[in-house]
Amino acid sequence: MIMKSLKVALAGVLACALLAFTNVSMEKVPQKVKNAFAQKFPHAKSVKWDRESPNEWEAAFKLDRMEYSANFTDDGTWKETEHEIEESQVPSNVRKSLRDNFKGYTINESEISETQQGMVYEIEIKKDGSEMEVALDASGKVINKEELDKEDKD
Repeated sequence: MIMKSLKVALAGVLACALLAFTNVSMEKVPQKVKNAFAQKFPHAKSVKWDRESPNEWEAAFKLDRMEYSANFTDDGTWKETEHEIEESQVPSNVRKSLRDNFKGYTINESEISETQQGMVYEIEIKKDGSEMEVALDASGKVINKEELDKEDKD
């Protein structure tokens, strides 16, 4: 019974902690972060901020009619920008690598992730009820792969 009570209490604490990192008003975003964002994305529209982690901020925004997200550290350092793309926008060599390395899987969702290290295609694939996320560089080399469990899919 004590373990069950501890689990319930822990779940409550975690839920409160997660809420503290979401739905942030512009006033709470550090000025360095807002300045860095404005410099990198001067034409962004409908910007919404979330606290991604204790020292990282995420902006969700629209640019050229597409939805993006970008992450910055507390000091304004840009970390990553992501946006979804259509399967047809995934380069043919990346699609070929997926076919060769993950036979029988189909593409469920595709994103481009741009970091200081370069561009990566993050592709969610599925087969027979299982799903995984695969990261490939522009040449089609598999950089990372991760099985998605039911919690990751939601």
